[in-house]
Amino acid sequence: MSCRPAVISGVGSYVPDRILTNADLEEIVETTDEWIVSHTGIRERRIASDEQASSDLGLMAGRSALEDAGIGPADLDMIVCATVTPDHFFPVTANIMQDRIGADNAAAFDILSGCTGFVYGLYVARQFVATGEMEHILVVSAEKLTSITDWTDRSTCVLFGDGAGAAVVTPGDPAAGDTGLLAFVLESYGEHGRLLHVPAGGSRQPVDGAALAAHDNCLKMEGPELFKLAVRGIPEVTEKVIDRAGIGYEDIDWVIMHQANIRIIDAAAKRLGIPEDRVVINVDKYGNTSAASMAIALDELYREGRLQLGDNILMVGFGAGFSLGGAVIRWSR
Repeated sequence: MSCRPAVISGVGSYVPDRILTNADLEEIVETTDEWIVSHTGIRERRIASDEQASSDLGLMAGRSALEDAGIGPADLDMIVCATVTPDHFFPVTANIMQDRIGADNAAAFDILSGCTGFVYGLYVARQFVATGEMEHILVVSAEKLTSITDWTDRSTCVLFGDGAGAAVVTPGDPAAGDTGLLAFVLESYGEHGRLLHVPAGGSRQPVDGAALAAHDNCLKMEGPELFKLAVRGIPEVTEKVIDRAGIGYEDIDWVIMHQANIRIIDAAAKRLGIPEDRVVINVDKYGNTSAASMAIALDELYREGRLQLGDNILMVGFGAGFSLGGAVIRWSR
């Protein structure tokens, strides 16, 4: 079986036009701009329209990534969609995008790994490309988190926004020194699943009148405990994935963490000893977009011209599950 490098050959992202500011939220729940900014770093977030579902957001990001990679939908062998807000239980969101984008030759499936979804999706794509089974895989992270937000809960409704990001994974050129997706570490701590979950809507608890009255069809979160787990877990996963990649902390050019809360990002960066100018931040503009957050940040870093050939990117995600995921990517564009 062959083993070849897998690289990101194209990226894209999309966020809805509507902006919900902290001042807007002051009209909805008892909160203030000062409290939200000081506790989360978030100043605004994007909100999808009633007519938009996760697949609509993902399609925009996916088309942008395909254009960036210089390939068409017919070239795709697979579409992997990371989302916790699928259009339906089935058909899954990846199937919907496969049809609408015109990827007639592509397999398609969803990953429900919460905020680590983009890392998990890249890991899956690397396996198929590295072994020679497939040539072009589109990884899309698309979330309409406002569809599962309890707008009466001031502790959570200030956090979330909607958006999508995407990447095309293809074979690299060993002769050109391509190494691409260098290393991954994926971890699960299911015993902490209660810290971030949606109680109703699955086979365990259907959505009935009682569930709706209790907002159990919406996201529930125990923020302080989640904060402690994330701040402790990010450095641990980072150390493992950097070691697996065969590099040192001094070799990391960019750090893209899941954009959940600026306090988590700052605390983890300090524990890692990574300078602030190497840490990518966009939580202030978009809030927490779950699986889409790191994908959007990667696309923005690229579009702004800050990424250089050979740069090492550390990506670390944490969230629902409780899951942790880390990746080291050597930029080969």
